[in-house]
Amino acid sequence: MGGRLVLTSAHVVTRKGEGTVAAGERRRVEVFHPGSPPGRADRPAPGGTVVWCGTAGGRDDAALVLVDEDERWRAPAGAVRWGRMVTDRPGVGCETWGVPDVAQREDRPVDAAQLRGEVNPGSGFVGNGYVLDLHQHPPQWSQAAGSPWGGLSGAAALCDRLLVGVVASDRAYSGGGQLNLVPAYVLHHDPGFRACLAAHGAAPAGLEAVELQHLDDTGAAPGRLGAGVRSPAALLQAGRQTVPFHGRRQLLEELTAWCARDGFGAWLVHGPGGQGKTRLAHRLGELLAADGWAVLWPRADASPDQLHELRHAAKPLLVVLDYAETRPRQLTALVEAAAEHPGSTPFKVLLLARTAGDWWRQAATATGLAQEFLDHAPVHLLAPLEDDPDHRPAAYREAAAALAAALPRVEGLAAHDWPGAAAGLPLPARLDQAAYGNALTLQMTALADLLDTGTGTGPTGPAGPGATVHAQVQDVEDRLLGHEHRYWQRTAAARGLTPAVSADTLETVLAAAHLAGADDREHADRLWCLLPALADRSRDRRNTVTGWLSALYPAPAPLPWGTLQPDRLAERHIGRVLDTDPALADHLLAGADDTQAARLLTVYSRAAAHPVFHDRLDAQLTALCGRHRRRLDGVIITTATRTDHPAPLIAALDAAVTAAATPLDDLITLNGRLPPHSRRLAGTSLRLVQTVTDRHRALAGTDPDTYLPDLAVSLNNLAVRLGEVGRHEEGLAAIREAVEIRRALAEADPGRLPGLAGSLSNLSVRLAETGRHEEGLAAVREAAHYYQVLAEADPDAYLPEFALCLNNLSNRLGAVGRHEEGLAASGEAAHHYRTLAEADPDAYLPDLALSLNNLSNRLGEVGRHEESLSAIREAAHHYRVLAEADPDAYLPNLAMSLDNLSVALWETGRREESLSAVFEATEHYRTLAEAAPDVYRPDFADSLNTLAVRLGEVGLYEEGLSMIRLATEHYRVLAEAAPERFEAALRRSLAATAWLEGFPR
Repeated sequence: MGGRLVLTSAHVVTRKGEGTVAAGERRRVEVFHPGSPPGRADRPAPGGTVVWCGTAGGRDDAALVLVDEDERWRAPAGAVRWGRMVTDRPGVGCETWGVPDVAQREDRPVDAAQLRGEVNPGSGFVGNGYVLDLHQHPPQWSQAAGSPWGGLSGAAALCDRLLVGVVASDRAYSGGGQLNLVPAYVLHHDPGFRACLAAHGAAPAGLEAVELQHLDDTGAAPGRLGAGVRSPAALLQAGRQTVPFHGRRQLLEELTAWCARDGFGAWLVHGPGGQGKTRLAHRLGELLAADGWAVLWPRADASPDQLHELRHAAKPLLVVLDYAETRPRQLTALVEAAAEHPGSTPFKVLLLARTAGDWWRQAATATGLAQEFLDHAPVHLLAPLEDDPDHRPAAYREAAAALAAALPRVEGLAAHDWPGAAAGLPLPARLDQAAYGNALTLQMTALADLLDTGTGTGPTGPAGPGATVHAQVQDVEDRLLGHEHRYWQRTAAARGLTPAVSADTLETVLAAAHLAGADDREHADRLWCLLPALADRSRDRRNTVTGWLSALYPAPAPLPWGTLQPDRLAERHIGRVLDTDPALADHLLAGADDTQAARLLTVYSRAAAHPVFHDRLDAQLTALCGRHRRRLDGVIITTATRTDHPAPLIAALDAAVTAAATPLDDLITLNGRLPPHSRRLAGTSLRLVQTVTDRHRALAGTDPDTYLPDLAVSLNNLAVRLGEVGRHEEGLAAIREAVEIRRALAEADPGRLPGLAGSLSNLSVRLAETGRHEEGLAAVREAAHYYQVLAEADPDAYLPEFALCLNNLSNRLGAVGRHEEGLAASGEAAHHYRTLAEADPDAYLPDLALSLNNLSNRLGEVGRHEESLSAIREAAHHYRVLAEADPDAYLPNLAMSLDNLSVALWETGRREESLSAVFEATEHYRTLAEAAPDVYRPDFADSLNTLAVRLGEVGLYEEGLSMIRLATEHYRVLAEAAPERFEAALRRSLAATAWLEGFPR
């Protein structure tokens, strides 16, 4: 089991008629290896002491023996991994080694037999046992008494790499064809057994899922990395858990309560690198594993078909998907597996990512199943762990002590007195600064400080004692990389790589490996051939490079290497290499597939975010994307919506949009690839549509018959984009021109009537945005007439457009006080959208939410408040689902619906709920206005005004005054810029201020 601990059967170490070995009794046994010579009187075989014993012949028929210290004892090289069955699928392969009687011959050393068979989880289920069905025919056995398998008791039963149980006996009535096994899960259920393992250095990480082990990322899961540590930085790997976990109590309680619910559930936790997402997941997994759960960290290369097999899980299952923003296909596969899972046990998916936004919306709406299963998934931004500066000195001391205890396990570092060094470390300067709130930063600082004491080095250069906190934090990464560099050089020399391969080339190799990755050794060799320094070397030399990397950072086969951890160190190293050799990325892209290209852009953008590079890498990445844009524009867009540092990628898109040399067809293709709703790419979308419009205008000037229809389409799109960013007058001018062109085209060709109807509906929205409600009503009435005719002739093609037009008509009627007509139009729109959303929720759920929002407004206007409340509750629910999946696109809609919900709640006497809704709406609008004040300042001011009045009406006058004064400040700014639109709102705000000031305080 590890060290000198041996697992066997209880009935092997007990006397005949004895059930167990009494606690505290020092029972002595003899221990030997098959093939060893028997003990002699002058040199007996090694002995051992029973340190834990189950019941002979019982369900827990097993025992642990501690072998005496003896030079002949050969301890196992690595930790034993325990497993259990987690599905009810039959035919799980299993094998065992032992010394059965049938293998023994007189006058010969004790021999062994290796047996293979299958375990069917249902066999022995009632008695909490496993049954091994042997593949080979039962042996011929002439002895009247006993079994051919006598002597096999206590043998380990292994399913691939996992120990699943102990052989107990020959199964009755099987004719020697079956063996009874004591399952590992039965033994682990005994606290005394677990305590004994831990006391003798063999504590397991938990019971792994036998049927899922081929999917398991052994480098990510805790307790799988082995005792040996090759480099100092490896101690910071989350899976090693070198520094004890602490904090996050409330979030862990929420997560465990979520896991306790039946059926499927997903939860997204996101935050910057080093914030503690992976350690949090490890801790949750430990708690669940102790309660009988299976915990799976899927390999990055696990196929959707493989993950689909999780539908067979019969035990509670937690799947942790790290770097989820880069693994949308796996998330889709997990949802499909959950859809076929019976739901009788919990099936939970915990997603870890650096960001939440466009990637999450796309993943959560990738299929109808994804939308159905992920619509209620919580999204949690992980706050800094060490947020309280007063707690940081203790956290630093704890980290230093834990790292000091582990440093002797690092190759070449055993001789130093690390605990003594930790005790003498001074606290870092300015530990109270926010940069040290990041748990990884604090632990990296402790490790660097310790290593400096052991190597005689210390902080130098710009990040010395007088440097800023920011510079000191950046310097920690370089200090650790310096220690890692010595490890690289030492191992390269041992493999004969240096001096033939220079140190600079080795650093480039490491950067290339982490930037592009490789699926296997052949893929790795193709990667090396892209590097000028290795392309002309022999295959043997390139293979040696691959072997060197594999030894540095091992990975499960067939992957040729793992990664330098933590990510921040890898990103810092990559950034340093790219800073001096920008052409490296071009070389790698020359042979990269889309997966490698996406990985390269993601890692490059993260490296560029490190402030130490002073935006140099941003410029290089933007230029790289420009050189490869035609091939990579789809990858650039996707990566820009997923990475936590999209600025250089967005700059590359903007450069392509504004470059005169970019062909018009390329711009149109690019526009088709941009997501329809993205705050992150909103500016790019507007610039792109403006450029396409300008190009079409120029072409239409020389060839109107060909290009006028294209100009009208571009103007229509431009009006929408201008409206989205608050440039309403410009948007109105664009759509007026589009309507004029399309009216002329439709008069000449009735087949172009749908285009005219669409532009008229768009015109009505733009007119309403600028306060021209009567004109907007006339425009949308005309559009609705055309769409009704079209939808009656071809409902599949035109019903969605007709429903949208009815929504607009309802709003315009409501704005001019024709509420009953508005209600009729809104009700019809909601009916059509409900039908459409039931058939295709991915496409029409946002439209249904909008139509329900409008329907609620119309119902409220005619005094049907309970019905109004029902409609807006449903709308807010849909928008909350959409906003959780894609806040970039749907947070404004959620805020709007919450504002309306607060009104409906107030009208029906639910004042407390109303205040809660408007508080939430105001906070959302605050967030939106901070990011885009030109667009969302009016909504923020309106929401503040509503909140202030509500607070005043429930007697919270001071709080109301605070809100209304802030609203008034915003209205003043708005009224100065556009008095015709906002002077009335400013007057209302001032009146509300006077009203609130009139109450006693």
